[in-house]
Amino acid sequence: MGHRHERLQALIEPSVTALGYELVGIEYLPGRRGALVRVYIDSPNGITLEDCERVSHQISGVLEVENPIRQAYTLEVSSPGVERPLFTAAHFQRFAGERVRVKLAVPVDGRRNVTGVLKGFTNGEVVVVEEGAEIRLPLEAIGKAQLIPELDFRKR
Repeated sequence: MGHRHERLQALIEPSVTALGYELVGIEYLPGRRGALVRVYIDSPNGITLEDCERVSHQISGVLEVENPIRQAYTLEVSSPGVERPLFTAAHFQRFAGERVRVKLAVPVDGRRNVTGVLKGFTNGEVVVVEEGAEIRLPLEAIGKAQLIPELDFRKR
């Protein structure tokens, strides 16, 4: 996690939790025409458009005052959705047993992508079972991870 990401987390998290939401994570994506700051929030009751608007309004004020991003940026506030992103060790433990897609920022054993069943988080590593083989991924090597929704329309 970079310095900018840690600073954004420190600025945004108190506002999100004060409003009664969980800060799932933050994505900061710099670009030539401006950056994108995507903030994922959740609550036990789910997230509505009004929840996103409320949090967006609150953290926009914080970001305007603190000015941690020196270029133009777009702020998005969103629910984690069905392809929920996983950011922390606690997320990898919480969603053990679910299917995941992991894109690595740093190759592990020559690989950049792993898809399989999340076994959990142990000794600083995310453990994924892919085609029967257990793969251990250092948390700091992960660029992006998300759940793969399993939709079963036959139950209808």
